[in-house]
Amino acid sequence: MNAPIGAPDTAAPAIVELLDHVDQGVLLCDDAGTVLYRNAAAAAQLPAVHLGASMPAGPAARRVELGAGHVAWYLERANDHAAFLATTARRLGGMLNADRVCRATVELAVSSLAGSALLVLPTRRGRARCWHAAGSAPVRRDQVTLAALPAAVRDTLDGNPVAQPFLWPGGTPFLGGAPNPAAWVVPIQAAGGLAAALIVAELTDVDLGVLQDFAQRVGTALEAAQLYALQSRVAETLQQSLLPEPPPPVGGLSWGTAYRPARSTMHIGGDFYGAHPIDGGAMFFLGDVSGKGVDAAVLTGQVRHSLRALRRVEDDPQRLLHVLNDMLLEGLERTGEGRFATMVLGTAQPRPSGGLRLTLTGGGHLPPLVLRADGTVEAVELRGMLVGVTDDPVFGRQTLHLAAGETCLLFTDGVTEARGGHRGDEMYGLRRLTTALAGCSAMPASALAERVEQVTMDWLGGREHDDIAVFAVRAEPVRTAPRHLHSVHHTTRAAVSS
Repeated sequence: MNAPIGAPDTAAPAIVELLDHVDQGVLLCDDAGTVLYRNAAAAAQLPAVHLGASMPAGPAARRVELGAGHVAWYLERANDHAAFLATTARRLGGMLNADRVCRATVELAVSSLAGSALLVLPTRRGRARCWHAAGSAPVRRDQVTLAALPAAVRDTLDGNPVAQPFLWPGGTPFLGGAPNPAAWVVPIQAAGGLAAALIVAELTDVDLGVLQDFAQRVGTALEAAQLYALQSRVAETLQQSLLPEPPPPVGGLSWGTAYRPARSTMHIGGDFYGAHPIDGGAMFFLGDVSGKGVDAAVLTGQVRHSLRALRRVEDDPQRLLHVLNDMLLEGLERTGEGRFATMVLGTAQPRPSGGLRLTLTGGGHLPPLVLRADGTVEAVELRGMLVGVTDDPVFGRQTLHLAAGETCLLFTDGVTEARGGHRGDEMYGLRRLTTALAGCSAMPASALAERVEQVTMDWLGGREHDDIAVFAVRAEPVRTAPRHLHSVHHTTRAAVSS
């Protein structure tokens, strides 16, 4: 034990003995700032400070009046605080959810900095979300009005960048329910401005610098979580705008669709389909753009929206495909990135006597299949060049008729090129697809599309696959108006009977 300097009554032996058992560094000084005693932890932390010297100005310490002219300076345990801040950075660094960041912030504060903590995050219309805990209690989340918070907290949320002490008038359950608790409010700032306010009460061995360093790390984590949330909302909105739309109802025909992107987490891909009503029937299409992922999905959205606009000024499939080809080439000139598409574009016109007249134009896509009423499956000879590759493409054209109950099936290469089977690397192929469709002509269009998707997924057996899209057009029987027998008026029946 280090003996105090001076007469035995310079430092009370009881105080010396007490401080010597404290594992935190403590310097005992008189009112003039002369060091009277240092315990073992202080000697290890400040070896250059000797008894009889003046209290150094450099180290962070907390002053405690002991009476009788004695002052204890509790030294900040730099290593412990550095470890705590490192733990904070590790724990918050991987979080991309604002609620989890706020909960972890309160847990960290209560475990190492204070007896109770409250984190206030402003929302809208004068309200805020708050996370709070006291002692060993679990973190709770509540809603508060900003007007109910003390002036010091509102001042911080209004943009005051300086931490400040204050008394919470009347007490609050957020900080353990103590009457008029003394607390600190520390601003939590992010690159975009103020993010939140941290209120702590019953501070442990910690100085303001540690609180501010802690708040800085919390602000960085909150900023990352809020940026991620914003990006997720933008991505979700874009995804919704790029998802295939259900075809509109058209008299005399029915639609069937199935869609499964290669990456299920994205919900979108490079395959697309759609339909729009036109005079005398409907225009429909199915295709596949080059590339994968987000870039391919964006291009599919552009193609679909372009077709929606162009069909108002051009309803001939072949001419419309030429216009779309020119648009893709203009995109190549503008961006320097060559993208192309394969597509089948057609019109369906119900016939007065029943059935459909289909006019199909092919742009380098797989030939459609027709399911006849007798159960046979026919491939449509539809040739054509890729869309968006050359200035003067040649697109194939075919006209065919579907009787009531017959279906034309369009699909992408995600079906025929699906690799699976017993060996795991065999392509499903057109032959297997034709066999699977034989005898399915009685199926509704929706069930037929789902069957194609299901047999493809069964063949894959859970393996990775390309985007899969299926589109079916089925001719429905003509519905005639029901004929009713009109009842004979009562008086007439009476006259006849008489």
